[in-house]
Amino acid sequence: MKENLLVDQPLQPKTDKERLKVIVVLAIPAVIENFFQTLLGFVDTYFVSQISLAAVSAVGITNAVLAIYFALFMAIGVAANVRIANFLGANQPEKARHISQQSIILAILFGVLTGLATWFFAEPLLRLMGIEEEVLELGSLYFRIVGIPSIIMSLMFVMSAILRGAGDTKTPMMISIVINGINAVLDYVLIFGFLFIPELGIVGAAIATVISRLIGSLALFYYVNKEKVLAFRKDYWHLDKSHLMELSTLGAPAAGERLVMRAGQIVYFGFVVALGTNAFAAHQIAGNVEVFSYMIGYGFATAATILVGQQIGAGNLAEARKYAKLSTQVTVVFMTLLGAVLFFFGDWAASFFTEDPEVISDIGNALKISGVFQPFLAVLMVLTGAFQGANNTKFPMYLTAFGMWAVRTLLVYLLGIQLGWGLAGVWIAIGIDIAFRAVVLVIQFSRGRWMALEKAPEPEAQCHPQTTKENMSTNANNY
Repeated sequence: MKENLLVDQPLQPKTDKERLKVIVVLAIPAVIENFFQTLLGFVDTYFVSQISLAAVSAVGITNAVLAIYFALFMAIGVAANVRIANFLGANQPEKARHISQQSIILAILFGVLTGLATWFFAEPLLRLMGIEEEVLELGSLYFRIVGIPSIIMSLMFVMSAILRGAGDTKTPMMISIVINGINAVLDYVLIFGFLFIPELGIVGAAIATVISRLIGSLALFYYVNKEKVLAFRKDYWHLDKSHLMELSTLGAPAAGERLVMRAGQIVYFGFVVALGTNAFAAHQIAGNVEVFSYMIGYGFATAATILVGQQIGAGNLAEARKYAKLSTQVTVVFMTLLGAVLFFFGDWAASFFTEDPEVISDIGNALKISGVFQPFLAVLMVLTGAFQGANNTKFPMYLTAFGMWAVRTLLVYLLGIQLGWGLAGVWIAIGIDIAFRAVVLVIQFSRGRWMALEKAPEPEAQCHPQTTKENMSTNANNY
C-alpha cells in the first residue's frame, strides 16, 4: 500500500534527529518532483535553442506572462495545502475532504478565465514586454497553444497541492517523472519531426507541453479520488461559500505575493530585453540552469508547509517552530553546496545551449552570482513555506512587494542599465533582493511574529453521517 506520512504514520518525534527524518521523508519526493519539473524546462530550452535564440526568447517571454497565471493557481494550491494539513492535524477529515473539492472548483474557474484571457489578449500581453517583432510572432503562437487550455495547468497545481496537504508527496513525484518523460519524447518528435510527423518547431514544443500536462492532470485527479481521506463525494461538489471564502482569504495574499513578483518581473524583464536579444536569451538560459538549485528549496519548503500546518492544526505551536527552524537549517547546507556547483561549472553548462562566446560568458557570470546567494535563497524559500503553513500569507506578500519594487526592479535598472553592468548587474540586483527578504524573514521568525493562527481548530465532534467507518478508522490511526 502507498505510504502516506500523515495517514499511515504517527507524527510524534521526540528529538531533532527524528524530526529531521520526518522532514526528509516528506521533502525528498518533492525534491525529486521539482527536479523533473526543472528538467522539463531544461529540455524545452535545450530543444528550442536548436531552433534559434529568438525562439528561446519567445518561450521565455511567454513563460514570464504565464507566471502570472501560475501565481493564481499556486495561491489556490497553497490555501488548499495549508487548510488540508490543518484539518487533518486537528482530526477533521471531512473538512479536509470538503475543502479539497472546493479548491478543485476554484481551479477550474480560474483556469477557464485565464484561458479566455489568452484567447483574446495573447499578443497585447506579450507586447507589454517590448519585444522585437520576430520574437513577438513566435511568442504569440506559443502562448496561445499553451495558454488557452490553462485549465490543465490550474488543475495540476491544485491537485498536487491537495495530495501534499494530506502528506502524500510521492504521488505528485511519480506523475511528474512520467509526464516529463513523455514531454521530452514529444518535444523531440514534434519539434524536429519523425517518420510521417512533420517538423513543427516552436509549435511542436507547445503541443508537447499541453499533451504532457493533460496526462498529468488526469492522473492527479484519479489519485486524489483514490486517497482514502480525500475520496470525492458528490454532495461536496456543490459550491460552499464558507469554504470558498476560507480558501480565498488564505489564498489571496499568496496570489498577491506572486502577482506582485511577476508584475515586477515583467518590468525588469523589459530592462533585460533592452540589453538585446542575445542578453535576454542568456538570461533565460541561465535561469533554466539555476533553477536546478531551486529543487532542494522547493522540496524542503513543501515539507515545512505540510509539517508546520499539521502541527498548527493539532495545537503544537512549539513543535511547529522546531520543524520550521530545522527545515531551514538543513536546506541552507544543501543549497550552499549547489551554489558552489553553479559557481564553478556555470560556463560548462552554458556551452550545451550555445556556441556564442559572449552569450556563454554572460550565462557563466550570472550563474556565479547566483551561486553566491544560494544560502539566502534557501532561507527565503523555506521560511516562506513555514509562514504559509502557519496561516500567515500576508507578511510574505508585503515583503515580496517591497523587495520586488523597492529593491530588485530599482537595482536592475541602476546596475544593469544606468551603470552599464549588463546582465551581471541584473543578477546582482536579484541576489540583493533575495538576501534582503531572507534577513527580514529570519528577524520576524526569531521574534515569534510568524504565526497567524494562535488556536487550533476544535476536533470534529461528529463526522458527517455519510462518512464511512473505514475513513474514521484511517483517520484515528493518523495521530
